[in-house]
Amino acid sequence: MSAVMMDGKALSAKVRQRILAETEALKERGVRPGLAVIIVGEDPASQIYVRNKEKACVECGFYSEKYALPAETSQEELLGLIDELNHNPRINGILCQMPVPAHISEQAVIDAISYEKDVDAFHPVNVGKIMIGDFDFLPCTPAGVMELLAEYGIDPKGKRCVVIGRSNIVGKPMAMLLLHKHGTVTICHSRTADLAAVCREADILVAAVGKAKFVTPDMVREGAVVIDVGMNRDNGKLCGDVDPAVAEKASYMTPVPGGVGPMTITMLMQNTLKAARLQNGL
Repeated sequence: MSAVMMDGKALSAKVRQRILAETEALKERGVRPGLAVIIVGEDPASQIYVRNKEKACVECGFYSEKYALPAETSQEELLGLIDELNHNPRINGILCQMPVPAHISEQAVIDAISYEKDVDAFHPVNVGKIMIGDFDFLPCTPAGVMELLAEYGIDPKGKRCVVIGRSNIVGKPMAMLLLHKHGTVTICHSRTADLAAVCREADILVAAVGKAKFVTPDMVREGAVVIDVGMNRDNGKLCGDVDPAVAEKASYMTPVPGGVGPMTITMLMQNTLKAARLQNGL
């Protein structure tokens, strides 16, 4: 048995085509979705992410602004810029690329972005809305995973779902989205006793732990769906949290690169489109 590889690149291209068509229809009504991206400092990985987001805006027909601020920018200056963007009618979504330099509080930045323009879905209001299942925006990576599952006809309903990782960005919201789709969800983390045994119970296993090739074949049961959210370097080569050998046991699996990654930025575009609609009463 060898897993069907879930093609995030192909699905991402398809979703972006749909977003572009909806954007063109909005433009005819005088509305063009606008995204502002802020980056503070010179983190190389962040630079790549920001470039990819700019490219996605062009593909989807959005208006975009980029603010590249020096690492020594004060928290007060950054929050001042966010306040300006909160009041800028051309901007529907605001994204501040994390991590920010150590002298700036990430939570202060998250709290400063208007929840109506919070297209990352990190603001406490949006987190709360996800918790109760009445949300406008979803965090981009978990939303991308749900799109992939839907595309391949994988319904979490009644399935045992195991999420490895409890971050606010992926692990916790991922668990909530699977729960909203009627999965029976277990969240695992560094203190989980006998992690491998818990993982072997999963029909759907989501690895979001940030450790190269952490999930090995002995942790996966035959026929499981394995979603790899990891982006790591192993001897300079990009790899996920899942050992590629797991493909021999899984029924479906996401590759790295080309699986969840492309979907993350596409879901950011989808959130920005939705923000434009909501802010214009459409």
